[in-house]
Amino acid sequence: MTKARFEWDAKKDQENQDKHGVAFAMAQFAFADPNRVIAEDLSHSSHETRHYCFGRVEDGILTVRFVYRGGVIRIFGAGYWRKGKQVYERENQIHKRAPRKD
Repeated sequence: MTKARFEWDAKKDQENQDKHGVAFAMAQFAFADPNRVIAEDLSHSSHETRHYCFGRVEDGILTVRFVYRGGVIRIFGAGYWRKGKQVYERENQIHKRAPRKD
């Protein structure tokens, strides 16, 4: 990945940490995952195109909500959400093994 620039609102970052337990500084790492998935947020892109980045960070799949403005990725939400993990696994063709029957 080429060197990306990130920005975010400090108040929104704190609100996200309080609500979802994820700092935007940590959320940046989802973009470094070589298997990351970028998708357009079709339900919330009325005035400006919004996106999701689904990427592995530490031991989980992080969903990052962002916009791309003038060469800068502006993060406005992030969390370890089940739906994001499902998208990541589907797009990367990750299949869960069925439990062994002994």
